[in-house]
Amino acid sequence: VQLVESGGGLVQPGGSLRLSCVASGFTFSRYAMNWYRQAPGKEREWVATITSAGSSTNYADSMKGRFTISRDNAKNTVYLQMNSLKPEDTAVYYCNAHLTDWGIRRDYWGQGTQVTVSS
Repeated sequence: VQLVESGGGLVQPGGSLRLSCVASGFTFSRYAMNWYRQAPGKEREWVATITSAGSSTNYADSMKGRFTISRDNAKNTVYLQMNSLKPEDTAVYYCNAHLTDWGIRRDYWGQGTQVTVSS
């Protein structure tokens, strides 16, 4: 099982980035996908969720209207489009695959990609 994030980097406040997470080793289309982030000295926080078929999304309040999660099940890829970035968005961003099947919870994590918002 692998989740590989990419697309992070240094961006100025107000700028945009698009993160990608490519999955392999499991049936991607069965899993809800999430983005989390962790800033230095802070706990990991949930950013956004997309259901397995991509029919529904949900966002943390501070990301609503600025971030968009999407997925392409044909490419085993989930995306996070981040607009109007702020310095407080600086963090390592992780993708997560989640499935609860017959009462068994399965979670897979990527290694993270660094996003730095600074002038």
